[in-house]
Amino acid sequence: MNTLKNKVQLIGNLGYDPEVREVAKGRKVARISVATHSSYTDGEGKRVGNTQWHTVVAWGRMAEMVERMLRKGSAVAVEGRLVHRTYEGKDGGKRYVSEVVLSDFQLLTPAVKAA
Repeated sequence: MNTLKNKVQLIGNLGYDPEVREVAKGRKVARISVATHSSYTDGEGKRVGNTQWHTVVAWGRMAEMVERMLRKGSAVAVEGRLVHRTYEGKDGGKRYVSEVVLSDFQLLTPAVKAA
């Protein structure tokens, strides 16, 4: 097997409009939340659904594209790498975060804007 890579691919819908902010030297960072859904049949024959929410972060030019093209409800395919990090919360406690750092995305269907 060739070199293994850290690669994540998700297909889902955005839970809210991209949150975009500028960081050092005008570079942008965008944060989106992508919902994926799966289901299974339990032991009693009932269909059980499960929705997972995934935080996706885009930097620089990719963040600008996310800001311009994606909206709440958009169906999207995302690709990136999984990153785990820690930070100190406002209460001084240690927090753990897992997120996907975006390398590419494809808009599957645009979100419909409410009139």
